[in-house]
Amino acid sequence: ASKPYFGVTTIPAAMSSTSSSPQAKKPKISKFAPIASNYAGYAMPPLNDQRATSGEFSPEILCQTCSGPTFSQGLDTFVVPMALHAWNRQKVVSSLVNRLEKKKSESSLNGDNIRANSKIRGMILLEGGKQQTRHDTDHEPVFRQESYFHYLFGASLYSDCYGVIALPEGKTTLFVPTWGIDTETVCGRSPEFERVKSELGLDEVLGVGDLKGFVEREMGRMKEEWLEETEKKGMVVEGEDAHGKFEEKKENSHATGTNGENTGTNQHSQGGEPKIYLLKGLNTDSGNFATPAYYKGIEDFSTVRDESELFPCIAECRVIKTPAEINLMRYTNWISSMAHVEVMRACRPGMMEYQLESLFQHHTYTHGGCRHMSYTCICACGPSANILHYGHAGRPNSRLLAETDMALLDMGAEYHCYASDITCSFPVKRSFSDDQKSIYQAVLNAQIAVIDQLKPGVSWLDMHRVAEREILKGLVAMGILTTCGMELDAAIDEMLENDLGAIFMPHGLGHLIGIDTHDVGGYAEGTPPRSTRPGLKKCRTARIAKEGMVLTVEPGCYFIDPLMDMALADERQKKFLISERLNQFRGFGGVRLEDNVWVTNDGCENMTICPRSVEEVLDVMKGGVWPPVKDVLPEMKRKWVGCKGGKVEILDIKP
Repeated sequence: ASKPYFGVTTIPAAMSSTSSSPQAKKPKISKFAPIASNYAGYAMPPLNDQRATSGEFSPEILCQTCSGPTFSQGLDTFVVPMALHAWNRQKVVSSLVNRLEKKKSESSLNGDNIRANSKIRGMILLEGGKQQTRHDTDHEPVFRQESYFHYLFGASLYSDCYGVIALPEGKTTLFVPTWGIDTETVCGRSPEFERVKSELGLDEVLGVGDLKGFVEREMGRMKEEWLEETEKKGMVVEGEDAHGKFEEKKENSHATGTNGENTGTNQHSQGGEPKIYLLKGLNTDSGNFATPAYYKGIEDFSTVRDESELFPCIAECRVIKTPAEINLMRYTNWISSMAHVEVMRACRPGMMEYQLESLFQHHTYTHGGCRHMSYTCICACGPSANILHYGHAGRPNSRLLAETDMALLDMGAEYHCYASDITCSFPVKRSFSDDQKSIYQAVLNAQIAVIDQLKPGVSWLDMHRVAEREILKGLVAMGILTTCGMELDAAIDEMLENDLGAIFMPHGLGHLIGIDTHDVGGYAEGTPPRSTRPGLKKCRTARIAKEGMVLTVEPGCYFIDPLMDMALADERQKKFLISERLNQFRGFGGVRLEDNVWVTNDGCENMTICPRSVEEVLDVMKGGVWPPVKDVLPEMKRKWVGCKGGKVEILDIKP
């Protein structure tokens, strides 16, 4: 059985607020209504206090009841409990402490008694996103928070911040900028510390100018505790008794507890000493590195800065979503799915691709409060779909729609920095040709096959092969490929061995998704490496599926001239191609279907609720109601939801 969803209620289909039926009734809303106004000045207790309570103030319970501080864009937009981020902090602190404790145990085996017998102390220090300007101008693009920072602090509205989490207790301090009169005249008053503290549910909020002194005081305090601990245990630090070294440190630390050049570099080898854990690591999708926090004065801590331990912990925590994150992603999928439906209804020959993009953005912002798109919208119609990431510089969604086009629209909105990533394909003229329908059905069959088999323990690369197999079967049925006299399954096996699947599906099956569209952790330490095979090497992860992951399932079938030419020149692949039939699809473009799927304990559930069957697509394009009264494609495992009063509703739509 799947896990319950937080802050939701089940609504019969006939009562859904999203139904246009004249008999529709207003749905009942979850009893867990937001009550943030009753919690002025409220902050989530530190982790050690949470463990000591009966659980009423734990992040999990606060998310269940949507109690405490919340974020919302107003009206009926989704209400996000800020305890979601306290839950994230709890996960990261626990992960990092456990990782460090494991290394302590290893140190004991290696004879490092100081590290093995010392309590874990230190702080996590992150730097938030900066407000950028465009090139050499003073124009400021709309600010979007840095993803790791948002994951821990939820400060989506505040730029140029720093955040500190104390170890091991988890006390959280945010540092926000303060401005002079000139900036306040233009941008408004500086953030008020108590208001931000209450708004985000943090332990303390200070000015960025206080950061240097704060770090010095806290590191000094923790160092003294560490030295006192070693003294009580009769341990030797740097060849002296702990008492003697403790006195020396108090005299020579500038009264701040820093570890500058005067303390010597040997301190770095003392594993029990408090450290500053900074974020640095490779994003395997972009090839870029997360940048460690920097402020003027951090150089004084060069011997106790650690840039290796935090990244793998926080990246892995982001891979496995909490129920609170799932509920938020249900909302982003709901609003984006409904926006796709509106675009499908409005689409006509003679429109421009950018008009479809504009309609999507309008719906998600006006009705969902989504100021940001998860990525640049791809509105690829007809031959435009030959370009996988159409819509970027040089290809700005600027083609006129023709009657014979298939539209491939890859668009997703984000809310509170959590993404959706959805692709719909449909005929511009509101009816499928035989070839369009056959290609569409082959891609849909691939998506259904993956969703049917996806569960904890399966390989993502195996799922990619499942999708390729279904698409190749469809191309055989259409007469584009031949089995060369072999049994169908044997022929498909040989096609896959000869990398023919990558000609028609030249992208990976999907990727992890969360705060980023291409979310982190795809090729994290200890996970399977990237394949070197065509097609498979395009997968953004090769991991084994785990409960709590959210992945996109996005099979596609494309007819890209250079790839078709390459296949026709490859003797291994050419024998399966019926060239005359294949050439009829030059200029066709492609078809892709993409849903966001949550891996549950025994399978998966589809958070995307777009029309998928041929009948659903045509019905919606002709004005049919959506969500439907009946689920005609239960094998897609769509979890039907709506949103009312800031809460996600689960709709009772049955096959």
